[in-house]
This record gives sequence, C-alpha cells and structure tokens, in this order.
Amino acid sequence: MINQVILVGRLTKDPELRYTSDGTALASFHLAVNRNFKNQDGVVEADFVSCTVWRKLAETTANYCRKGALIGITGRIQTRKYEGQNGTTVFVTDVVADNVRFLERMQPAVKVEKTVQKELEKVELPF
Repeated sequence: MINQVILVGRLTKDPELRYTSDGTALASFHLAVNRNFKNQDGVVEADFVSCTVWRKLAETTANYCRKGALIGITGRIQTRKYEGQNGTTVFVTDVVADNVRFLERMQPAVKVEKTVQKELEKVELPF
C-alpha cells in the first residue's frame, strides 16, 4: 500500500508546540493549500489541511515557522475517531509530516525579538 502526501502551502497561524507526558515534542498546524483550478466565480480556493510533526522536527518547525510562511511537507495521511460531546462519532484526518522544507528565509522568533530590541536601543527618545 502507498500512503504518501506532498503539500506546499502557507501556515494559517503559528505552529502550536507541546510535549507529551514522556517529553516527546509535538507540533500541530494548518496548511492552506491552493487548488489547481478556479471556481465558478473565477476565484482560486484553498484547502486547509491539519498537519502534525514530531520530535526535533516539531521543535525546529515551531521555532522557525510563523503564520504565512511558505513550507513544503511530505508525510502520510492518518485518520482517527473519537466520541464527541453529544455521543456522535467524530472522524479526524491529519497529515503526519516526516519532512518539512522551509521555502522562504526565516529567522527564529527569539532572534527577531533580539533584533527589534537592539534597534529600539539605538533610537533616541525626546524625553
């Protein structure tokens, strides 16, 4: 069987980094991927794909990617189900990425904050 996904799109918000009870890093994010055609109104629509990355790749993705960043991923589709609040079965489809490519030059969030702080220190205040 083949279960291989390749996507290129933009992050809809910053990746959410968290850790499992045993300390394994997990980052989740949504990727907006344009469709290859226009709808009846001539507008290109997008699909919003839920993605997950694990371990060091999760930490790297969370540290270097921000909302709007263009990234490419390869991975596999994974489905799961759970019982919702009203007793209905909820199905979830997710792409578990095993490779993330940063397609734009990005700086780590910490480095950006330090750069802004240094620039602010150079500004002379009138009071």
